[in-house]
Amino acid sequence: MLFHRLSRLGSRIVKELPRERHFSVCGMRVLQRSSYGQYLQSSAAVTQRQSRTFHQAFFSSNYHLFTSFSTVSGNSAEETEKINVIFVDKDGEEIHIKVPVGMNILEAAHENDIELEGACECSLACSTCHVIVMDTEYYNKLEEPTDEENDMLDLAFGLTETSRLGCQVIAKAELDGIRLAIPSATRNFAVDGFVPKPH
Repeated sequence: MLFHRLSRLGSRIVKELPRERHFSVCGMRVLQRSSYGQYLQSSAAVTQRQSRTFHQAFFSSNYHLFTSFSTVSGNSAEETEKINVIFVDKDGEEIHIKVPVGMNILEAAHENDIELEGACECSLACSTCHVIVMDTEYYNKLEEPTDEENDMLDLAFGLTETSRLGCQVIAKAELDGIRLAIPSATRNFAVDGFVPKPH
């Protein structure tokens, strides 16, 4: 009789427990069957929230890195400094071009379809890219010519005190506005009349 009452009391206590809670039997945690499905669903929801939180944190923390990198790479090409160079051709006509800093004058002339030979293709083996710096102020801003350049200049047609080889004149900021005269003739001892095509 006592045992029967105890068992009824125990079953009543169990029924009054919340369904989502678990209870202990012999020291082991056991989930009620009715709450197991809810447990799985809540676990999946937590996992999805954690995954979304991770992705949001990752992309938000790296957003500035990605955008700054693309901005730098995009602006690098736009921010290439250029200077103004004025060529005066054989007929006295002025040709204004923009030349990127670091490019030599021979390459700049070829890129802009200006008739400046350059038979040896910048190897300091001819004088066909001979130009005359028209302003002494700009001439003094140039690097001193090497012995090899001076040797080739000795062969140039119409040599002047401000003559240089176009392949040895490198564009830099302080040369902005430089005026270069192209001599009326060249001396090409390699192949007479040869005009190389721009690369």
